[in-house]
Amino acid sequence: MLRLAAASLAGTAIEFYDFFVYGTAAALVLGPLFFPAFSPVAGTLAAFVTFGVGFVARPLGSVLFGHIGDRRGRRPVLVGSLLLTGAATVAVGCVPTYESIGGAAPALLLVLRFLQGLGLGGEWGGAVLLTAEHAPAERRALWSSFPQVGPALGFLLANGVVLALSATLSDAQFAQWGWRVPFWAAGVLAAAGLWLRSSLAESPSFLEIDDHARVPLAEVVRGHWRLVLLTAGALSVGYAIFYTVTTWSLAYATERLGVSRTVMLTCIMAAVVVMGALTPLAALLGDRYGRRPMCLAGCTAATAWMFPTVYLLATGEPLLMFAGFLGALLAFVTMSGVIAAYLSELYEPRVRCTGAAVGYNLGGVLGGALTPIAATALVGHSGRVPWGVGAYLTGIALLSLGCFALLPETRPVAVVAPEPVMD
Repeated sequence: MLRLAAASLAGTAIEFYDFFVYGTAAALVLGPLFFPAFSPVAGTLAAFVTFGVGFVARPLGSVLFGHIGDRRGRRPVLVGSLLLTGAATVAVGCVPTYESIGGAAPALLLVLRFLQGLGLGGEWGGAVLLTAEHAPAERRALWSSFPQVGPALGFLLANGVVLALSATLSDAQFAQWGWRVPFWAAGVLAAAGLWLRSSLAESPSFLEIDDHARVPLAEVVRGHWRLVLLTAGALSVGYAIFYTVTTWSLAYATERLGVSRTVMLTCIMAAVVVMGALTPLAALLGDRYGRRPMCLAGCTAATAWMFPTVYLLATGEPLLMFAGFLGALLAFVTMSGVIAAYLSELYEPRVRCTGAAVGYNLGGVLGGALTPIAATALVGHSGRVPWGVGAYLTGIALLSLGCFALLPETRPVAVVAPEPVMD
């Protein structure tokens, strides 16, 4: 289990590195480089639209790779998704800017971002389900939380590279070629991930299926559509929180508040470190007290903390911004620590790879794709404190809270052997 969990964690970290490095670049440099005719705010908004395309592609990737996972096994999904995401990320680093090739530059960016999202849409289902289906029932949340640490590590790796480049290069050098380096590094990381995953065993739950679904998506739509919609709505707040903290706030603080890129990256990364470290603890609590109570607690905390988050961000003070980010991410990790086990238990094995991944990635469209775009648009109608963003995030938290309230508990109940009857 340790070797399997480590390989799944490394793979998700690499794939989310690919995904997150684009988000950081979108917040910092892609607007002026690929949309120079726009105003600074409109350019950032356009860059976030290309960022959102990756989320739109993720449900399609979950359908494509989910079909493979439910028909051919979880292992092929891990290899195919990693290859696709890695190749698309390296290619982003090679796209000429608008100044060189005109309108073809943002068009290429859109296509490659779509391919990134397609690959990542398959990654989560393969890595998480392979770990969850190998894990013992009483520790399923703990073991399946390892891949859930991958996004935090991928984010830290992506932003650590950007932070190092920001600290050593001038703004002109970073805009000219420095932003491309993290994308090129994805090729080396993808090769390492493929090596780590080459010896993983197939999931026992998949091997035990006698009658595989012929068209998994059709079965999911026919028999589990309500569950898919509830899981998508429930997970949207997690995406909204994470991408508000890690992507939108970076653009907002550097452009509107004049906070340096280095300070913002440091504040965000510090909060993400704490979040990643606490993920296994949240999973242990989920194994002890249940998946649904943890998710309801996280949603309730998110509902209460969204307005303080935007207020503390608007101060521009590093310690206060860090406190706001940390509170939001603690609410997030309360849910994310158990969600891998929760989704794997909500869906039956024959359609699990498709159903769980589609529900997970549809939540990303609402919470991840729309949030940076909506927040950037709402800021234009706000004063110094973006209260409209706080109201938007609170609304998503309430939506997720309602969806989690309608989902059942799935934690396996330990079977206790009866006491022997003495004559």
